[in-house]
Amino acid sequence: MADRNKIIGDLTVHPLSLGGNVFGWTADEAQSFAVLDAYAEAGGNFLDTADVYSAWIQGNSGGESETVIGNWLAARGNRSEIVVATKAGGHPDFKGLAAGTIKAAAEESLRRLRTDSIDLYYTHFDDPGVPVEEIITALDQLVREGKVRQIGASNISPERLEASLAFSDREGLAKYAALQPHYNLVSRDTYEGPLADVAARHGLAAVPYSALASGFLTGKYRAGAAVDSARAGRAAQHLETERGRRVLAALDEVASARGAEIATVALAWLAAQRTVATPIASARTPAQLPALLALADLELTDAEVAVLTAASA
Repeated sequence: MADRNKIIGDLTVHPLSLGGNVFGWTADEAQSFAVLDAYAEAGGNFLDTADVYSAWIQGNSGGESETVIGNWLAARGNRSEIVVATKAGGHPDFKGLAAGTIKAAAEESLRRLRTDSIDLYYTHFDDPGVPVEEIITALDQLVREGKVRQIGASNISPERLEASLAFSDREGLAKYAALQPHYNLVSRDTYEGPLADVAARHGLAAVPYSALASGFLTGKYRAGAAVDSARAGRAAQHLETERGRRVLAALDEVASARGAEIATVALAWLAAQRTVATPIASARTPAQLPALLALADLELTDAEVAVLTAASA
């Protein structure tokens, strides 16, 4: 498995990034610890979270996921073995990407994660009202202070991403090493095209979020099937589209031929795409992890990739 590890800047990461959006939301701390333990025991080392997770839940204020992860890292004493990615810009108390906001948000994330440095720090949502020069300079300062190792961007336009990278090059400042786009077999339009072109041109590692389309690409959402999940409504919407039904049929075909889980095949398709380093997927229970972790051992053939690509066109 080691030879399938991925490189993001100077970070070496597992082929599957474990999403932390469920920690402190649909998984309490004890359940989250069980998932994190199982992931780490299987060789996983790349956690993805954000300061806003999960402020959308009544009673939560944001930072719950980071707090759970920080408590787990402290309890297990394994901080040096884990690559932690988090994001700034979405927390209710630290919205936007003004320089002062980024600095304050980073300090709060460091406190909740109970660590001295963040391995990969993303701008969660672009803030078009703030010049890219201000954003990059603020992130560069965090890198110079040793509080951040690598920087990345999520939910950004090709034009703003290109401008950010050009400024970093021109001024010799920290440069985005990763891009976190919304990208999966039923949602390809946002990333494929100009945004992917920028990533390829500059050697950015893409780390797609919603890699399983809120669970739709696990195959558990079928006509007439009831699924107990907080994301069921969003996932089931894909069943109403011809594209969604075509993709499920193609996944069934490839998964059956390879003796693999549907979720594994969906993640493997992503991993086969240009610029993609490691997809992000989350699990509420340890039982959901094996299908995700199997990505490390499944490499699709060109023909299988083509079948899935055609179905999702």
